[in-house]
Amino acid sequence: MATILNIETSTEVCSTVLSQNGECLLELIHSEGMSHAVNLPLFIQETLDFVKSNDLKLDAVAVSSGPGSYTGLRIGVSSAKGLCFGAGIPLIAVDTLKIMANGAIHHKQFNQNDILCPMIDARRMEVYSVCYNKHLKQIVPTSASIVDKSFMSDFRGTEHNFYFFGNGANKCVELLADTTTFLIDNIVPSAKDMFPLAEIAFENRQFEDVAYFEPFYLKEFMATVAKPKL
Repeated sequence: MATILNIETSTEVCSTVLSQNGECLLELIHSEGMSHAVNLPLFIQETLDFVKSNDLKLDAVAVSSGPGSYTGLRIGVSSAKGLCFGAGIPLIAVDTLKIMANGAIHHKQFNQNDILCPMIDARRMEVYSVCYNKHLKQIVPTSASIVDKSFMSDFRGTEHNFYFFGNGANKCVELLADTTTFLIDNIVPSAKDMFPLAEIAFENRQFEDVAYFEPFYLKEFMATVAKPKL
């Protein structure tokens, strides 16, 4: 029965959850702009105080691994690594896009043929995206893409319903519009949607090297994404 501190700072939302055996023991969240450097230390201290006052033992720290904001991820990952190094406990990394897909599953009931596509905004019409089915099985690889009318054309207009969400989807609504395409609002990466995935990783002993782990920053994506022809 692992007790895990989950940290999510990949976007403008800063959140933490203390989880144990599928239960959220303590959730802290701030969603009013990029002030993670101020809020995250306070959230961590309040969580550690909760752990101590309830005679618990922290078994691991999980952190959102990107893609996402360079500043946000740097703050979250450095804090998580510091906690793990100081306490001698494992570090778990959870993909940000998968966190969002898990949040969508808790937000809406999907059918067997539905495709879930979380999208992280980069710049202009560029996004970082992946596709899952309702069981979080990846069916289209994670990729850097420029969104146009041909985006995911192999699936759109078929028997599949396509659900887009995340801050990358909001700017693509008109381009992606058709009878089988739907936008889900208000899906952001959160520690509450992260902790079930972190608990699975803990059970499978999927741990990161505390010294060498680095998240996937959007700036790396922006350096590699194909640019449109002029």
